[in-house]
Amino acid sequence: MASRLKERYEGQVRGTLRERFGYANVNEIPKLEKVVVNMSVGEAITNPKALDNAVAELTAITGQKPVVAKAKKSIAAFKLRQGVNIAAKVTLRGDRMYVFLDKLFNIVLPRIRDFRGLPERSFDGRGNYNLGLREQLVFPEINYDKVDKTRGMDITIVTTAKTDEEASAFLVAMGLPLQRRERKG
Repeated sequence: MASRLKERYEGQVRGTLRERFGYANVNEIPKLEKVVVNMSVGEAITNPKALDNAVAELTAITGQKPVVAKAKKSIAAFKLRQGVNIAAKVTLRGDRMYVFLDKLFNIVLPRIRDFRGLPERSFDGRGNYNLGLREQLVFPEINYDKVDKTRGMDITIVTTAKTDEEASAFLVAMGLPLQRRERKG
């Protein structure tokens, strides 16, 4: 069973992008490569159980078990030692990636209070988009009563687009709600 977002890409988005940018080869058309969801847990330094809760929540949100990341360096100011478990991250590819993005674009982002769209400046110059969420409670899989602490997460959408303009056109066609800046002049 293919996801709605993948069907949309194959049915509409590829043809639209090919016309707009004049790609000679079908392999030049931007496509999704992967989605990386990262949840940093600062309190895991003093309370290792906090990371277990973050891992369980990230598993529920993405449908895939996260990898636990360790601190690369010791930082005395934060009482952090090298090798301490500090974060959880998931790399989504294939159908899980499309299902997650469909849920993110159509359910999660509209649930954010006072949401007017994502900023256009969050592209990295290589065709990838980064966004941060302040709390995990906007995901429908999270049971509000079982949450011990609100945690934010970073989501990176990696595409094969060469420029930010191509990536912007591609992700907007896929359903990413971007804010359009008014041009003054």
